Amino acid sequence: MRSTVQAAPLLAAYRGEQVSRRPIWFMRQAGRSLPEYRAIREGTSMLDACLDPELAAEITVQPVRRHDVDAGIFFSDIVVPLRLSGVGVDIVPGVGPVLDLPVRTAGDVAALPDLDPSALAPVRDGVALSVERLAGVPLIGFAGAPFTLASYLVEGRPDRALPATRALLASDPDTWHRLLGWVAGITAAFLRAQVEAGASAVQLFDSWVGRLSPAEYREAVQPHSAAVFAAVADLGVPRVHFGTATRALLPDLLAAGADVVGVASDIGLDDASTLLGGEVPLQGNLDPALLAADWPTLEAAARDVVRRGAAAPGHVFNLGHGVPPSTDPDVLSRLVELVHSIPPGQES
Repeated sequence: MRSTVQAAPLLAAYRGEQVSRRPIWFMRQAGRSLPEYRAIREGTSMLDACLDPELAAEITVQPVRRHDVDAGIFFSDIVVPLRLSGVGVDIVPGVGPVLDLPVRTAGDVAALPDLDPSALAPVRDGVALSVERLAGVPLIGFAGAPFTLASYLVEGRPDRALPATRALLASDPDTWHRLLGWVAGITAAFLRAQVEAGASAVQLFDSWVGRLSPAEYREAVQPHSAAVFAAVADLGVPRVHFGTATRALLPDLLAAGADVVGVASDIGLDDASTLLGGEVPLQGNLDPALLAADWPTLEAAARDVVRRGAAAPGHVFNLGHGVPPSTDPDVLSRLVELVHSIPPGQES
């Protein structure tokens, strides 16, 4: 089974090798756009679903079964490591992650609990079940990057302006780095557990990092994302780094230790490849808003992504962010069929 998975188109593209068919998967493919997901989640909170191995595995496999995508991504949430560490956090419908108490002072950071490795058992079990049911389709492990996870800790709830986060970063660098060091440690343990249980690749997802300048990123964030990638380097799986609104940060995302760079919709893949020296496999980057467009518009945009992606040594088709919850699942299936129908080497 292991050798079958390693030969899969997704992993070949991540390695920059020739592929038998163009690989495609979607961020947030496991979830809100699928009626079968809404049915199975009924009556179960988000975090409880993430930590129920049977339920997490079934949700992980649902989009692979329906859409014939080339990878599953483990059904989880970026705040799961916080919950497993003992931090009081819940996901409030219509709001997002909400902390019992924000973390904003040196004392708050010092009081953060250690992650007991045994707490990761539901994650390991969920990944193992997912791998078994995927039957040769690669599973991608998933975690939120230290900056984004720290921003939820500091703000206490979603706030796109990140006022408290930016204030802490600027006014108390020592506390900031201790906080991100703690976050990087639990994130590394979370990703290692997924790979050790059978995940074939990992993706670090940095939702809010595009709010920073390159200089801020390199000083305040990059060392901690690099520590996460370094902590799984010995496991030998491809490491994907993705952030939104990161056109100016792409070389820095790569330098943090990624093997593959996920590209948001704010730059063409050909331009992204040029920025990265033309030597880095890419993932992306159809604008998710176009999933609601008429088919000719969507098809033209998808073909343009494929054409631009040919500039990189490897390309995995994806969105520039996650699947919107209102997306028609049949549109996703049709898009997968289209991307698979374009022979590798015949992008123009």
